[in-house]
Amino acid sequence: MYGRKKTRVIDIGGVKIGGDNPIAIQSMCNTDTRDAASTIKQINSLEAAGCEIARVAVPDEEAAEALKEIIRKINIPLVADIHFDYRLALAAIDAGVDKLRINPGNIGSEDRVKAVVDKAKERKIPIRIGVNSGSLEKSILEKYGRVTSEGLVESALKHTAILEKYDFYDTVISIKASSVPKSLDTYTLLSEKVDYPLHVGITEAGTVYSGTIKSAVGIGAILSRGIGDTIRVSLTGDPVEEVRAAKKILKSMELRRFGVEFVSCPTCGRTSVDLIKIAGLVEERCKNIQKDIKVAVMGCAVNGPGEAREADIGIAGGKKSGLIFKKGQILRSVPEDRLVDELMKEIDKL
Repeated sequence: MYGRKKTRVIDIGGVKIGGDNPIAIQSMCNTDTRDAASTIKQINSLEAAGCEIARVAVPDEEAAEALKEIIRKINIPLVADIHFDYRLALAAIDAGVDKLRINPGNIGSEDRVKAVVDKAKERKIPIRIGVNSGSLEKSILEKYGRVTSEGLVESALKHTAILEKYDFYDTVISIKASSVPKSLDTYTLLSEKVDYPLHVGITEAGTVYSGTIKSAVGIGAILSRGIGDTIRVSLTGDPVEEVRAAKKILKSMELRRFGVEFVSCPTCGRTSVDLIKIAGLVEERCKNIQKDIKVAVMGCAVNGPGEAREADIGIAGGKKSGLIFKKGQILRSVPEDRLVDELMKEIDKL
């Protein structure tokens, strides 16, 4: 992996990103923001899953008004997603949001952009510029003939220059495409040109299964180059799944620790216990344990204590029984029907 790029540090409602700060996990509500109760409930669920920054759409004045109640009843920073109407951005700031997501080029004339930037600067509210491959400006499309990495970066820099013109630098940039190779090229090019924190994701990634795989490949590749200060996994489904996937990506890249790291073997003809069932039970019972430990569930002695010796604790399957091992050393043999319970007892002791 490349060394992580040191970007400008920005504070989003108490969550600092950039610099040496941890890569933050973000998600977006799919509730109607005007329905404050449902939105609050979903944000609290996202927080419980590990989300650190939540975003909501603000399509009209009623949604902007609902932000006040939402902010009073949540604990994590809230980002208002604004398009076209600068007055909604001003209303969101007045409501107390912690960040705006806008494209300066689509919220009206320059005096309207200045009004938003001035108020954001006064209230110390960061702005995320979000460029999307599906909404690239006509002039840039005509210049390059199609959506290109160079065009996406040019668009982002053009929007950034508008903010800089008014002496605004609390800026986060995202450039999202649904193509993994294009996203990797684009973020690499952008990172070479700016020191602003970058929000990373693969847009329109898909449903939970296919979208998680695509996001893991794309976001992981970008992070491996030392690029990225916040991430969002964009899935068609419950946004809680976005948070779970994001945590898995960061854990897999060894960039964050979130409690138990769980590993298990794929099984083979040597396996004589119901390892698929056992692994599922162990993973489920470990999901809320906040110990920074590695737990292994292995199918046999070949890939048990030896291959998983780096695990803190684990199981190696035998013939209708299994071994409980700790740091590569065997503790005892246990019947198959007691393996999970005995393993959990040992985890409790750690």
